[in-house]
Amino acid sequence: MGKWIINHGLSAAILVVWMAINIFLFVYYYFIYDLGERFFYTRHILGSALAWARAPAAVLNFNCMLILLPVCRNLLSLVRGSLMCCGRSARKQLDQNLTFHKLVAYMIGLMTAVHTIAHLFNMEWYNNSRQGLYDDLSTILSNETNLNPVPSASTTPTIVAFTTIAGLTGVIITLALILIITSSMEVIRRNYYELFWYTHHLFIIFFIGLVIHGVGRIVRGQVPDDPHNVSHCKDQPLAWGKIAECPIPHFKGGFPKTWMWVIAPMILYLFERILRFIRYLQPVRYRKIVMRPSKVLELQLVKDGFRMEVGQYVFLNCPTISQLEWHPFTMTSAPEEDFFSVHIRSVGDWTQGLIDVLEQLPEGAEGPKIAVDGPFGTASEDVFDYDVSMLIGCGIGVTPFASILKSVWYKFKESTPKLRTRKIYFYWLCRETHAFEWFIDILQALETEMEERGMANFLTYKLYLTGFDQSHIDYENPRFDQDTDIITGLKQKTHYCRPMWDREFQQIRKENPTSVVGTFLCGPEGIAKTLEKKCMKFSDVDPQKTQFYFNKENF
Repeated sequence: MGKWIINHGLSAAILVVWMAINIFLFVYYYFIYDLGERFFYTRHILGSALAWARAPAAVLNFNCMLILLPVCRNLLSLVRGSLMCCGRSARKQLDQNLTFHKLVAYMIGLMTAVHTIAHLFNMEWYNNSRQGLYDDLSTILSNETNLNPVPSASTTPTIVAFTTIAGLTGVIITLALILIITSSMEVIRRNYYELFWYTHHLFIIFFIGLVIHGVGRIVRGQVPDDPHNVSHCKDQPLAWGKIAECPIPHFKGGFPKTWMWVIAPMILYLFERILRFIRYLQPVRYRKIVMRPSKVLELQLVKDGFRMEVGQYVFLNCPTISQLEWHPFTMTSAPEEDFFSVHIRSVGDWTQGLIDVLEQLPEGAEGPKIAVDGPFGTASEDVFDYDVSMLIGCGIGVTPFASILKSVWYKFKESTPKLRTRKIYFYWLCRETHAFEWFIDILQALETEMEERGMANFLTYKLYLTGFDQSHIDYENPRFDQDTDIITGLKQKTHYCRPMWDREFQQIRKENPTSVVGTFLCGPEGIAKTLEKKCMKFSDVDPQKTQFYFNKENF
């Protein structure tokens, strides 16, 4: 249990608080509408569906207030900076921003479904009441008061849904939400990113409809201080308006409050987009364009006033390809350099389009306009805050660690750096041999620099070729005794396998018996789950001994 708390304690506490607020809001508003005297007559027509419609609405307001905050990246970067004096666990929560964004979205989807289904029943019962299919009390409430939003007995719930403010906006925001959620599925987001990107911007329509939705005021309760006494008059509806004690009751809908919940995050997000537009207008110059193996493009860019930290990422926009699309890329340069660089692998229409445009440029020609938003912080910023750092990159996922290793090289090149980090373990997993060419020059330079300074033990790196066949092994075996690896030219030989993580963690724990080890991954979810389990398994219960903290890059 103690090991689990090391990596998940604060995250679990935040999740519990969030869920507790959701449950409280649901239960609180459920009983207001299920037991409150103001809604006695409304419940007489609608039954328990009234409470089942209104309780989810309160939860929706709360979560719609939260949904935009995790994607306000400038706000998160500001908060991250203000938390530098706090513990790593507090800053680590900011790296779960997209996970929390998804959880909130799931809650919005669930509550929307409950809210919508309940209101479908409500409209059917309102319509039946208007047609006199229920008892005298229901008929009188529908025909002699303004309680029933269905205007006449000749209409239908479908017509009401498409001709009232509440109904029409409800249809629009529900359709928008369905498209947003379905297009956010992992398979669509990874294979059809542009579809995900454009569909996700239906959130603008969703929020506009959400704010307007309550203006219809279709759920009505008895006016406060109404002289009509429910307890005395509910059993004699035929006497309403005929005796002084029982005048016709008056009803009105509640004041729409959704805008109060969402106005602040909407303003914050608006400032976020304004800042992005300002950055879009700032000029960016190409320093170098390099086409790496396996369709990987390296861009070295220069922008006035640009400042970065290791492992950070930026969003890029190329109007020649798309005026609206912005795509995230981890920077592979070091803060010590006078430029910043990104490595872009062809994985979709936008990236392939950018590669095609730059490949077709005449010799010496300037590249198309490119805009940069950022930089934004990630978990990798904390890499030098640990006694020991364990870096695991998968394929192009090596990019944040390229930035870190470059920075280490500069730090050692200039002087003996004053780093808390005493040791770095670097693991790079690639499917094909050409991928190693992307950053092998960094490892070669570090290898030489560490040896010259007598600090070869500072960096331990292991390269793994996971997409190999027997021909690779047959070629390697006769040359295994050579001083350098036949693939990379490094002294460390490439492994034709996947890492045996249990053995690696055991070795690190043995070599660092009293250290705090930061484990950083930029790679697929499957490996993330494995490494997270290993961090818990090999962390010692005694806080004075080896502790592993898992960190994953998220975009």
